[in-house]
Amino acid sequence: MAYRWLKQHIARSPRHVGMFLSEAEVARETGTSRTPVREALLRLEAEGFLQIVPKKGVFVPPITDDEVRAVMQARELVEDWCVRQVTPASTGLISELESLLAEQERMIGDPVTFIELDRAFHRAIVRRAGNPVLAEFYESLRERQVRMGLHAVANEHDRARGVLDEHAAIVAALRTGEATAAGAALTAHLSSTMAALHLPDVSGWNGTEHSVVGLS
Repeated sequence: MAYRWLKQHIARSPRHVGMFLSEAEVARETGTSRTPVREALLRLEAEGFLQIVPKKGVFVPPITDDEVRAVMQARELVEDWCVRQVTPASTGLISELESLLAEQERMIGDPVTFIELDRAFHRAIVRRAGNPVLAEFYESLRERQVRMGLHAVANEHDRARGVLDEHAAIVAALRTGEATAAGAALTAHLSSTMAALHLPDVSGWNGTEHSVVGLS
């Protein structure tokens, strides 16, 4: 309970400014003792959501516009290449993505689980592309990716429903076997995420092929 409350509280707080929290404050808000709160804070620190500062409390660092752009640019480069590599998609990948999409639909009212499933959806595509170096780099973006996704879903009306529609479009494009269509569907999805975070497109995407495709 403390873990989920903290994640949602962080997601709904302004991302541009840092903030301090205390164990006592979280315990009071969640109606729990300080022991589970401490465990939740340690878990979130390990996940990169916050920093425990001795004698001061818990600090949630800001996410700047520059950081959002940098992370989203990195995602676009990796995911665009990967989604084209897996096209035409295997029946196993399509089945996995459809299962995650159905689970997201069921969890639409639970932003924490919804974004965890969102991350799993994108990770499945990256993993199936078969490049362990890119997959390892992609894993390094996890904490910031999840926090940004949570912020977008928690603060933008109907964003979760939009994510479902965009994920469905990616699956549909993968099913057709058209790499260009799959790349365009992914680009549209990431552009919508940027809009939900109140930033313009990362690099003026227009659904066209990017130079990263040459890596294959």
